[in-house]
Amino acid sequence: MITQATEEHGHPAHLEHHFSTPEQQKSAAKLGMWIFLATEILFFGGLFMAYGAFRYFYPGTFVAAHAYLSIPLGGLNTMILITSSLTMALAVRAAQLGDRKLLVRLLGLTLLLASGFLVVKGFEYSHKLHEGLLPGKYFSAKGIAGLPHIFFGIYFAMTGLHGVHVVAGMIVISWVLIRARQGRYSAEYYTPVENVGLYWHLVDLIWIFLFPLLYLVK
Repeated sequence: MITQATEEHGHPAHLEHHFSTPEQQKSAAKLGMWIFLATEILFFGGLFMAYGAFRYFYPGTFVAAHAYLSIPLGGLNTMILITSSLTMALAVRAAQLGDRKLLVRLLGLTLLLASGFLVVKGFEYSHKLHEGLLPGKYFSAKGIAGLPHIFFGIYFAMTGLHGVHVVAGMIVISWVLIRARQGRYSAEYYTPVENVGLYWHLVDLIWIFLFPLLYLVK
């Protein structure tokens, strides 16, 4: 197994053939990651614009409907994701220091926290399903003024897509975890860990905006 060793011709084991130096490879990977994150911000930016437009046209509906969201569960998920951001940042630091065992533990803890987020969100969704608090024509709850199905349409669109990104993040973290256990990363090469960390921080940041907009703002 190749870990920190070099290949036959003196090139680092992690250096791909189409790059001249490790520094060039790292810069290209970081640039590609930042471009990808920019597209993600644009994607969610459209959803936030939709939220703002619907809230402007139906302010009473949004105030009445948001009271049916669970602030304690939303707050719990916020704390879970903030903690997972910390463990991910510490994982990147462990990779920089070449501490494989600590890296593996921290990545595993990040996955555990991400799973906890999805479990809590599952409880929230099951309650909405039971109460009929669903988007569009599927809305069947009574007693909410205005057009609450619009609010819950926005709620499920934004939190559902965010949940998809959480699952995607768990997949790539798992991939990095497997490679970390194989000894693929070292103090000289940890770019995949760093890039996955950037993605996970964006996922956390998006939720930090979603929580107050959907659960707290009146």
